[in-house]
Amino acid sequence: MAYSFVHAADVHLDSPLRSLALRDANLAELISTATRRAFVRIIDLCLEEQVDALLLAGDLYDGDQTSMKTARFLAEQLRRLHEAGIRVFIIRGNHDAMSRITKELVLPDTVKVFGGRADAIEVERKPGSVPVVIHGLSFAQPHAPESLLSRYKPRTDGAINIGLLHTSLAGAPGHDLYSPCSIGDLAGTGFRYWALGHVHRRSVVEGDCTIVMPGMPQGRDINEADAKSVTLVTIGDDGSVHLDERDTSIAQFERVSIDATGLDDWRDLVSVVTRGLEQTRDAVRSEHLVTRLQVSGATPLAWRIRRDADLLKAEADERASIVGSCWVEKLEISCRLPGQVAEASGDPVSELHHLIERDVLDSDAFRADLAAIADELKGQLPQECRDILGADEAAAREVLARLARAGADDVVARLQAAEGGA
Repeated sequence: MAYSFVHAADVHLDSPLRSLALRDANLAELISTATRRAFVRIIDLCLEEQVDALLLAGDLYDGDQTSMKTARFLAEQLRRLHEAGIRVFIIRGNHDAMSRITKELVLPDTVKVFGGRADAIEVERKPGSVPVVIHGLSFAQPHAPESLLSRYKPRTDGAINIGLLHTSLAGAPGHDLYSPCSIGDLAGTGFRYWALGHVHRRSVVEGDCTIVMPGMPQGRDINEADAKSVTLVTIGDDGSVHLDERDTSIAQFERVSIDATGLDDWRDLVSVVTRGLEQTRDAVRSEHLVTRLQVSGATPLAWRIRRDADLLKAEADERASIVGSCWVEKLEISCRLPGQVAEASGDPVSELHHLIERDVLDSDAFRADLAAIADELKGQLPQECRDILGADEAAAREVLARLARAGADDVVARLQAAEGGA
């Protein structure tokens, strides 16, 4: 008889808002509750499919969580599975390790939270079914720089062995190093299925050992774009594995590129924005679309777009509301005048812009001053917001250079307006 389960990871319940651009109260409410609503969808899926178990491969929480409201919500949802006779197997990830309530929460006895010592649980099955053994190990600290695989118990012969592991694998951009290992290492255990967590993008390796990183059930900002999902897994007594990706995200973040090349009428620009929103809304799989509009191209409207960015954002918001279940989280502008910025003789604003581009933005002194200002600002931001200025030195340089160039363009756009420009 087949054994079925839902494999999910990186729920990050009640994760703080990670974008300073979410100033719209309704949008902030949507995003702040999305992780909970996505988790309810996971529970609903388990009940609808009448699976044998739910496997949660780490990071149910988002860090040093002190609110017991989150704990109560989780307990209520897991009790729904308990009442339906569905087992739950949980390992703690690096964010769970920082949570104060992870160890204090009282859960139904059908829920197994693996501890700091590796364990292997043989699940109850109907007579005549091939045995199923679930392996797991949690880590008590937010960092695990060495592989945890050697601590796992060996596979049980004659059984279907399923392992849960929170791991960065060989490393992934934007993710802390956590219990690193290779696909070969995982396959070498002889397990039939590895239920992974930690990396927020879905990946699947099929074969004698099926290895799945399900991604996350709900994105939290523009850097976690695309539809999010969990994996419905069915393993037959013959060891065959069937995978079915199921969407769970409430809101889907997407970048929408708007090419303003050649446009010289504001109404035409708004029409292009509207088409971009409509096409993206039609393509997304989630209930809500949250966009970041990126306006680029060579256009006579370049300075006006920068000068009146607030008006363009308002126009975009209005069109998004007409499209329905669509939001504009932020507007990014990288337009230029046709033929780059004209160096018109006798035009002091154009000459100033050329001087800034040529002599200021790339100078060592300017970059040093900019980095010092950024460091001071980081110290005043909440912990969860500090990565917006770059998670490491290289990223910080790139972010600051982009912001400085955009700021310079904004200043010149306003000067152009004062001079009677477009």
